[in-house]
Amino acid sequence: MHEFTPADIAQLTAVGISPEAAAAQLAQLSNPPPPILLVRPATIGDGIEPFTSWTPQTPDALIAEGVAAADAGRVLKFVPASGAATRMFKPLHDALQTPGLPSHSPAAAEFFEQLDDLPFADQLRQRAGVAGAPTSESEERMILRTLLVDMGLAALPKALVPFHRGDRVRTAFEEQLHEGARYTRDAHGVTRLHFTVPGDARAAFEAALREVRPLVEVESVQRHARLSVQFSVQSPSTDTLALDADGTPSRATDGSLLLRPSGHGALLGNLQECGGDLVVVKNIDNILPSEHHDEVVRWKHLLIGYLARLQVDVFSHLHAITAASPTPAALEAARDFANTRFARSVPPDAGPDQITAALNRPLRVCGVVRNEGEPGGAPFWVYDADGRESLQIVELAQVDLDDASQAHIFHAATHFNPVDLVCSLRDFRGVPFDLAQFVDPGAAFVTQKAADGRAVTALERPGLWNGSMAGWNTICVEVPASTFAPVKTVCDLLRPQHQPTVLP
Repeated sequence: MHEFTPADIAQLTAVGISPEAAAAQLAQLSNPPPPILLVRPATIGDGIEPFTSWTPQTPDALIAEGVAAADAGRVLKFVPASGAATRMFKPLHDALQTPGLPSHSPAAAEFFEQLDDLPFADQLRQRAGVAGAPTSESEERMILRTLLVDMGLAALPKALVPFHRGDRVRTAFEEQLHEGARYTRDAHGVTRLHFTVPGDARAAFEAALREVRPLVEVESVQRHARLSVQFSVQSPSTDTLALDADGTPSRATDGSLLLRPSGHGALLGNLQECGGDLVVVKNIDNILPSEHHDEVVRWKHLLIGYLARLQVDVFSHLHAITAASPTPAALEAARDFANTRFARSVPPDAGPDQITAALNRPLRVCGVVRNEGEPGGAPFWVYDADGRESLQIVELAQVDLDDASQAHIFHAATHFNPVDLVCSLRDFRGVPFDLAQFVDPGAAFVTQKAADGRAVTALERPGLWNGSMAGWNTICVEVPASTFAPVKTVCDLLRPQHQPTVLP
């Protein structure tokens, strides 16, 4: 174990990290977990259920079940919204820092060409004092400096950046409220949402909520809705250590240990504490304008209904095999269900305890879309620690792309994970699962990052919808690409699906 100084131990203890846990992090940094071993991409009929295979009656029946679950107050929307907008504006920041005409950069050229189609264009032009198309390098730089420095959009949480315009300019946060209010609202009008936010921006989110609450609650499609919004912050105890090039723990300029946020996997505790039963998980930047929410809401109700129906089947088997004297027929049916529905490989001679362990797990239904080159994870069959095949969502950083066969499998993925999840977080007795028990610790990421002007080796926890959910029972369902509208860079806001149909 690394010898930490008394000051180190005091620092770690103050944020809730034990010296043993810190030493384990250093061991992982020095000896990174092996890459995940891909077997094959999940495809239609082999890990992915096509919505086109459903009967004409299926969607209406599932929507009804999804609406019934919401009416009963069982549905909550969980949105990781801790991320900053820095990466979103990085292409423009790079253009501003590069000598010469900023519009020589392709991203900046697109930005200037369609500036007036961006939701913050009016405010930007007014503050920059530039009415028409910029005609010189100085005007281009003035616009970029106004956007990035004076208005400070790149320093905001991504959730608070203006995303859409129509009757008014709306942030991603407000649009998520509008969308969530349409499929989480219960029979009494209460709509439950949970946002993870940066600790230093919580007041800004609370102020934004106060401003938009009456606007969301009186929209015609959500009339009588009452927003019940929770905010939580990423616990400092989830931060991780880093290593310098010489293999020693990285330290800040004051000599203290360098502790870094450990990726979205650190939000597993927030998901645990949100208190949800059926929880919709969605990225903050995957959001359409409110006028286009109908199709998204329809599919959310479908996925919620699908999960609710699946949960009934799982619970029925679990109640049957945990009875005082389970019948052989009940054990066989439950075992077959675990094997065929979740590829659990339960052996024929398995008893009630082994079958229960296979079925009594958190459930998730993952909506996946056709792969059209978007960055991010995808569904694959992989080998688990016991050498069995398991259906997982896998990120690029988990794969050894230097292995030609693994790279070939990864790039052969037919579908993409847009972080469109519906999760069941309580067991068949109604008790919340301890989600930490279903994490694959070996799915942690070891990456190279910059800190204080130097390169460090950093550790990220298993991703929230990757290794943190590795032990969950998972079903993938193909959903239409029309429900997926990510915004990774500012120019993504220029895509047609983010533009208003009719301007006021």
